[in-house]
Amino acid sequence: MRDDLRAQYGEERLPRYTSYPTAPQFSDAIRHETYGQWLAAIPGGTTASLYLHVPFCRSMCWYCGCHTTITQRDAPIVDYLEVLRREIGLVSDRLSAPLPVSHVHFGGGTPTIMEPAEFIGLIDLMRQRFSLGAGAEIAVEIDPRTLTRTMTAALGEAGVSRASLGVQSFDPVVQRAINRIQSFEQTARATNGLRDAGIRGVNFDLIYGLPHQTVESCIETVRQSIELRPERFSVFGYAHVPTFKKHQRRIDEAALPDGAARYEQAEAIAGALIQAGYRRIGLDHYALPEDSMAQAQVDGVLHRNFQGYTTDPSDVLIGFGASAIGRLTQGYAQNEVVLGRYAERISQGELATAKGYALTADDRLRAELIERVMCDFRVDVQAVCSRHGTTPETILQAIPRLRMLERDGIIRLDGNLLSVNGDTRFLVRTVASAFDAYLGASGRTHSRAV
Repeated sequence: MRDDLRAQYGEERLPRYTSYPTAPQFSDAIRHETYGQWLAAIPGGTTASLYLHVPFCRSMCWYCGCHTTITQRDAPIVDYLEVLRREIGLVSDRLSAPLPVSHVHFGGGTPTIMEPAEFIGLIDLMRQRFSLGAGAEIAVEIDPRTLTRTMTAALGEAGVSRASLGVQSFDPVVQRAINRIQSFEQTARATNGLRDAGIRGVNFDLIYGLPHQTVESCIETVRQSIELRPERFSVFGYAHVPTFKKHQRRIDEAALPDGAARYEQAEAIAGALIQAGYRRIGLDHYALPEDSMAQAQVDGVLHRNFQGYTTDPSDVLIGFGASAIGRLTQGYAQNEVVLGRYAERISQGELATAKGYALTADDRLRAELIERVMCDFRVDVQAVCSRHGTTPETILQAIPRLRMLERDGIIRLDGNLLSVNGDTRFLVRTVASAFDAYLGASGRTHSRAV
C-alpha cells in the first residue's frame, strides 16, 4: 500500500455501505403508522426476505459491535421469543397476501441460544404466515462454543441451508484479549456436525485488526480454517468505537495494530485464501468457485444488504426483533433497540418501529451507484442514471472528489465508466463514499477505511 494513500485515505471513518443512506440518517419521522402503510402497499406476489434478530449471548466478546444482551438464564429468551412470534403475526396481518420468501436470516446475538423446539416452532410459524418455498435459503449465525448436538439436529430438520460460524482468530493470545476462547476442535466439531445434519453451506467469520494480532497469526488462523473447507469466508476489520460500545473499553488500545498493519493483515488473509482456491468477492468475502456467491459475482448480480454481500436480489427485506432493520421499496424501518420498549410496543398491538428513512429519487440513484461499486469495483454511470431518469453529468460533475480519486490513481474514469484500479481496491469504501450525499459528522460511528 502506498504510504501517501494510507496517510490520506486510510484513517477515514466510513460506512460499510450495507445500506444507503446509512443508519445514522434514520429518524423518528418514520414510526409504526408509516411502516404499516408501507407493508400494506407491498403488491401480492412480491418476493421478500426475512431477518430475525435474537439479541442474546452467554458471554460478551469485547470486540462485538452488535446489539446483544448477556444472560445465563433461559427465561428472558423464552419471553423474547413469544414477543417475536407476536410481531410476526402483527406484520403478516398487515400484508395484502402471504408473500413468497426466498431468504431467511437469523442473526444476533446468538440465534442458536434458543431451545431446538423453539427454533423449529419459529420456522413453522413463518411457513404459516409466509409462502416459504422448499428452495428458500435459511441461514443462521452460530457461536460454535455453545452449539449443541440437539440444536444441530433441529437446524437440519428445519431446513437450514447455510450456517455462519464466528471464528475471528484461533490465536490464543488474541482470544484472551477479546474475551473469546474458542478452540479449533470446538469449531471442527460444530462444522462437521452441521454437515452431517445436511447443512452444506458453511461460512466462517474472521476478523483482522484485533489486539495483539499479527500477520503470522492471521495466516495461521486461515491455515487451520481451510482444513475444514467452509464454502465461504467473511473477513472484517475490527471497528474500535468504545464511545458507542462500552464493553470495547476492556480492549487495550495500545495493543491494536495501526493502519499499515491492518492492511498487511487483510492482504495476508486474502493471499492465503486465494492460494487455497477461494475467489475474492468484493471487499471482504471469499467463496469457493462453485459457490453461488462466486457465480453471482461473475454474472454481475451480486448485491449488498445488512448481512454484507449476498445473492439475494429482493427489494423487500422485513426485519423482526429488537433493533432489526427492514428495507422496503419506500425506505427503511428500524425497531426499538431496547428490549423492554420493543416488547411493550408489541404487547400494545402496534408495530415496534422506532425510526427509519423514506427514500428519495436521488437516494435510489446513489444507492445503486454505491452498490455496484462495492460489488463490481466498477459502475457504468450512464446506464445507472438512465434507469433513474437522469443523465450522468448530473452526478459526475457534482462530485469533485471523483477527480481527486482519479488524480491519486485510485479510480479510472473512461467516459461514464468508473472503475477502481486493481491495486487500490482496498479503498473501495472510499470510492463509494464519494457518492454519499450525507457522510459527515456521523463518521466516527464507522470503521476505518483500512
